[in-house]
Amino acid sequence: MIMKANKNWSALLSTFLQPHSDKENAQKMKDYMRGQFEYFGIKAPLRSSLQKEFLAKNPFPLEDRHHIIKELWQFPEREIQYIAMDLHFRSRKAFSPEDLSLIEYCITEKSWWDTVDFIAAKTLGEYLKQYPEAIKEVCDRWMDSGNIWLQRSCLLFQLKYKQKTDIDLLFRLIRELMHEKEFFIRKAIGWVLREYSKTDAKAVQEFVAKEPLQPLSSKEALGWLRKRQGNDKILNHQA
Repeated sequence: MIMKANKNWSALLSTFLQPHSDKENAQKMKDYMRGQFEYFGIKAPLRSSLQKEFLAKNPFPLEDRHHIIKELWQFPEREIQYIAMDLHFRSRKAFSPEDLSLIEYCITEKSWWDTVDFIAAKTLGEYLKQYPEAIKEVCDRWMDSGNIWLQRSCLLFQLKYKQKTDIDLLFRLIRELMHEKEFFIRKAIGWVLREYSKTDAKAVQEFVAKEPLQPLSSKEALGWLRKRQGNDKILNHQA
C-alpha cells in the first residue's frame, strides 16, 4: 500500500526503517562512533535501497524541506540523519539563500565527522557555488565562532572545487587554523591540501615547505604526492 506524504512524513520514515533494525550491527556502529549516537543497525547499501523504496511511495516534500530535515535531525537513530543530509543535498536545484541556515543547523547539531564532512564538501560546497557572494560572510563568521565543526567546514567546502578553488582563501584559512591542537582541524588541513595537490602539486608543495604546519597536517598534505612519486619510481625502475 502506498503511504501518502503528510505532516507525519518524518515519523513515517522512522516507522518504515524500524523493521530492518539489526541489534548487532547497531551496537557495532554505536561503538565506532564512540557511543555518541543510537543506530537501527542498517548498513549503507541497505539504507540506500530502503530510502529509494520509501521515496517512491512517499515523495519528499521539497517545499517543506527545512521543517522536515530539522524534524529528521531530532530522531535518535543516526541513519535518519544520514538520509536527511542526503535529501538536502539532492534538493540542491531548489536552494535559496535560506538554505544556509539549515546547513549551519545540521553542522552544529549532533556534530561529528560523519555528517559534517558530507555536508561541508557536498551541500555547503554546492550552496556556495550558487551563492558565491556569501563566501566571505560565511567564512568570517564561522571562523570567528570557535566552533571546530564550522571551522572545519570552511576548510572543506572547496574540497571538490579543483581548478575553481580559491587558493588564496584556502591558504588564508589554513594559516588562521594551522596552530590549533584540535585533531579534526589538523586532519582537515591535511585532507584539503592533499586533495588540492591533485590539481596543483607545486602550489601545495611550496605551501607546505614554507608554512609551519603541524606534523599531522603536513604528512596528510603530501601523502598523495609521495605515493604517486613512489609509484613513478617503481614504474621507472621496471621500465
